[in-house]
Amino acid sequence: MSRICALVLLIAASLPASAAKDIPFQVVDWPDSSSPVLRFTFSKFKTLMGGVGKEHTYVTDATAENLTDKSLRSVDLSLYVFDKANARIGDGNIHLTNGPLETVKFQLTLYVSGVPASLTIAANAPRTLSITVNSVPQGAAVKLDGKDMGTTPKVLEVTLGKHMLEFSKEGYNTGTFPLEMGPRDGNGGSVSYELGTSAHDTLELRDGSVLSGDLLSIDASQVQIRIGGSTQTYQRNQIKRISLTPRDPVTQ
Repeated sequence: MSRICALVLLIAASLPASAAKDIPFQVVDWPDSSSPVLRFTFSKFKTLMGGVGKEHTYVTDATAENLTDKSLRSVDLSLYVFDKANARIGDGNIHLTNGPLETVKFQLTLYVSGVPASLTIAANAPRTLSITVNSVPQGAAVKLDGKDMGTTPKVLEVTLGKHMLEFSKEGYNTGTFPLEMGPRDGNGGSVSYELGTSAHDTLELRDGSVLSGDLLSIDASQVQIRIGGSTQTYQRNQIKRISLTPRDPVTQ
């Protein structure tokens, strides 16, 4: 029995002193697929002083290797920490920029509840902000970056960055509004866009209907208006309000 123990001790003593130190805690490829873009190598976690109970602050030295020949700019990732039971005990964020085939070094400080046993990395979902979009008059169709979003007023979820809002309403000129959302903007903002001068004359009926077209004639008993190439006639007592669009004078 004593010979076996001595042999084991001899083998252990013959290993390089730095061998155990050089073994990484974990190597993680992102994304976890057959064609990863980044390879992260994390050193063993070191405990900082000041922990209470199972809650501790750890530090790990890490490297991120760009496995592609393309520059990676402003990559935002989430790091999740798990214990031996595969329970999530902490998380952190990784923000980096890597040149083609470049390896960068960084250090992470993590506050976790337990003892780290494994790590995973996932892409952060794009941050969105809620914004109320309205128009004057209301009821205009609104598009966000070319995608139909409904009619105003409308609450939209908008990602950070530059966008384009487009407004359209029957009888009014279409308008666009550039929108830029930054990280310091908060939820609950609003945009109100006033549509351009009506492209047509407008008739508001007493039943609440609104008609847009070209007014042809009006007298004491009736009103004629052309809508989409069709002439329609209404009794004068059906009309609540008429709005005329200014037109350039016809030159003779």
